[in-house]
Amino acid sequence: MSTSAPPPDTGTTKDSPAERSTGDLARAAMSGWLGTALEFMDFQLYSLAAGLVFGQLFFAGESPALAVVSAMATYAVGYVARPVGAWYFGRLGDRVGRTKVLFITIALMGGATTLIGALPTVHDIGILAPVLLVVLRLVQGFGAGAEISGAGVMLAEYAPTKRRGIIASLVALGTNCGTLGASAIWGILVAVLSEEQLLAWGWRIPFLGSAVILLFAVWIRFRLKESPVFEESSHVNEGVALTTDEVRAKAEQENDTPMLEALEQKKWRALVPAFLLRFGQAGNSGILQTYMVSFITVTLAMSASVGTSVVIVSSLCAFVTVPIVGALGDRFGRRRMYQVMSVISLVLIVPTMMAVAGAHVPQLFVGYIVMHNVSVMALASLENLTLPEIFGSRHRYAATGVVREIAAMIATGIGPVVVAAWVAATTGSWIPIAIMLGVFTVCPLIATFLMPEVAGRDLRDPRNAV
Repeated sequence: MSTSAPPPDTGTTKDSPAERSTGDLARAAMSGWLGTALEFMDFQLYSLAAGLVFGQLFFAGESPALAVVSAMATYAVGYVARPVGAWYFGRLGDRVGRTKVLFITIALMGGATTLIGALPTVHDIGILAPVLLVVLRLVQGFGAGAEISGAGVMLAEYAPTKRRGIIASLVALGTNCGTLGASAIWGILVAVLSEEQLLAWGWRIPFLGSAVILLFAVWIRFRLKESPVFEESSHVNEGVALTTDEVRAKAEQENDTPMLEALEQKKWRALVPAFLLRFGQAGNSGILQTYMVSFITVTLAMSASVGTSVVIVSSLCAFVTVPIVGALGDRFGRRRMYQVMSVISLVLIVPTMMAVAGAHVPQLFVGYIVMHNVSVMALASLENLTLPEIFGSRHRYAATGVVREIAAMIATGIGPVVVAAWVAATTGSWIPIAIMLGVFTVCPLIATFLMPEVAGRDLRDPRNAV
């Protein structure tokens, strides 16, 4: 597979897309940050609830270990709907623009999360309770499927070329803020409420409270201008993308070589490295941010506050990690930074997992924080920009969203369930976790040998980078 990027000619007479004002860029950054923060808050709220209380609230009657596996399986259900949402809303976003779609996705996603907080439990309505939980998880996933990909595409297309990495890292910080906010809320609830209060009504507070962020995010997006790259792309006419036949006819008439080449490209060549980049980061995220709370609480038999506290502290550390890695991606390129961070992660898996499994709180904190920041947050900082840069302008939103969500459905949806079952089968060994982390971490490293450097591409180019 070729590793050379397409030539820079884009069939346009302008050197760069029309610049937006500082206020426009700030609103785009705030919109992406808020939407991504809400998405990850929604999913982290559920993942922590799955590890701490949902087994008793929605899967009562099963053994404690089996209840955790069932709760994680329901967590995975949300990822089934995400690729469908990514495909549907991604195609819509490529046709009518980014802002209209991002307005819809955040409303669906946030509304479903709020309603989870109003659900009756299995003690109230029996089997209907987990059924309703699954339905809301499907709605949540359908909206979330095109949320973070759309936010990443929007920021990439708004940001100045040489500062895309540092600006797009705000999306990754949104994931961090969402995780931190959800973990902090759960940490407070676990600390101040008795177990009876938490199970009776306390667990509803974070879900219902997320409506405040939802309303603010919707207001910001209502005032957001369309992406300048979308507006100036050669396949867009008066804010609506042309059909394939119309694009071909126009390209032939105007002798638009880049567009004609884009129409003939083999799309799978870009999908493969993009899938591997996302698969590795998502898999590590599923294990470290979802399953590890249960591992610490159930398998290591430590206080529930330890699991939530370590996620909070690690998320705080990521406020330094994420922008640094984003800036280094601007300086040295996305490909080089993926290689560096993947190798470091592979080297650290065994010592960090030994530190966590030692069940001594200081070592556990150090091991988790190091692994989480290197193998999850650093890769997220690169991923949110690299994926949009790999794809051409015509199908960037849909391609980014679909590849992200299919990879996440497989890695993040199934990964925690497999690890939970494997650890249970090995009577609490940390070795299955280390093996799974190794498998996921090597994937981005492989991807770097299947792709060119994409930093600095003209995002109006309709061709994929591969």
